[in-house]
Amino acid sequence: MLSGNFKNSLGINGLGRIGKLTLWKFIKLEIFDSFVINVGREVGKSLQDLIDYTMHDSTYGSIEKFLFGIDAKIDCEIEDEKNKIVRLFNKRIRFCTESRNPKDINWSSHGVKIVVDSTGAFLDPSLPADHPGGSLRGHLDSGAQKVILSAPFKFKNKTNQFPDDATMLVFGINHSSFDPLKHHIISAASCTTTGLAHMMKPLLDINETSNIITASMSTIHAATNSQSILDSVPKKGASDLRKSRSILDNIIISSTGAAKALEYVIPAVKNIGFMADSVRIPTTTVSLINLNVTFNTVLDDHGNPVINREFINKIYSDASRNSLEGLLSFSEKQNVSCDFKGGSSSIVIEGFSTHTRTGFVDIPPLQNVPVTHAKIFGWYDNEYGSYVNSLAKLTEYLENNI
Repeated sequence: MLSGNFKNSLGINGLGRIGKLTLWKFIKLEIFDSFVINVGREVGKSLQDLIDYTMHDSTYGSIEKFLFGIDAKIDCEIEDEKNKIVRLFNKRIRFCTESRNPKDINWSSHGVKIVVDSTGAFLDPSLPADHPGGSLRGHLDSGAQKVILSAPFKFKNKTNQFPDDATMLVFGINHSSFDPLKHHIISAASCTTTGLAHMMKPLLDINETSNIITASMSTIHAATNSQSILDSVPKKGASDLRKSRSILDNIIISSTGAAKALEYVIPAVKNIGFMADSVRIPTTTVSLINLNVTFNTVLDDHGNPVINREFINKIYSDASRNSLEGLLSFSEKQNVSCDFKGGSSSIVIEGFSTHTRTGFVDIPPLQNVPVTHAKIFGWYDNEYGSYVNSLAKLTEYLENNI
């Protein structure tokens, strides 16, 4: 039995990059009074070792300074060492280390309604709760009402479709389609899909830029734990051999599922020939989307293209103050990646680097059809800033609507 009473608790399965930073985010917010974190194994030699890992981060620094300022003091005490209960900045945290399989965690006994699964181990929403390797549905069987996956769904059987009770939501894009009576397993997509969706939506919402012929994007992406620190032997069945090369020494071309996921959260993208790839670089966080879009444009009364650099930048500037305020930011400064570490926007458009070029093509039977190509850059903190902030907003929305 637990000592004390846990009420209004958020469950977090996994204490990796996103799991730990999700805890950090909600410690500062007044949404949940307590947290139950399933680590699934013993850590170090004592509970203090687990606490120390939770409170320090090589990318963002110590929790107290990152959340509360340079002069903040550590506010942590162990309430119940046997049951691994601590109080951190007046929020109670219960660490669970007994079970790795979601069906065995018993969330109901901890008062948990919503679980954020950030392990990266359970990606297929179609697997049954009793699947031998564990599954997202196991969380529901162990008492949770809703499960939020901090990654896109990935089906073991490529022919499988979304189950009726599963959906993919990006806050600010399609989160209002959440049906509390129907949807129980929710993917919060990926950091790149979140940023890309906020770049595409303003363009599709404007008549002049909604007629997109084709689009592509490359994300210049910070390193993740899926990569090797030093060269290593690829795992059996590995399809991307470059991820086993050292991220410390290399720029690595890779793949991303952002374009496919984007089609789900913004169905209009299905009508566009969209390509996406990823280039991994040796930084710890903050990534950059290089979005290339080709529009079928029109000319104004003076023969100039309607879509130009100023037009594109105004779309994003207006969106940052209106429809996507607090989710999309617009900057005309000359920025570098560290400027956005910990920033809260899902995407920051770098207007200084927006470029357009209009040419004329023959599309029989039409001649001299004006076509404008635009290159648009968007920054996003793929860890705490952009993605965890978006995940937190989605989690709060679900908490208020179940």
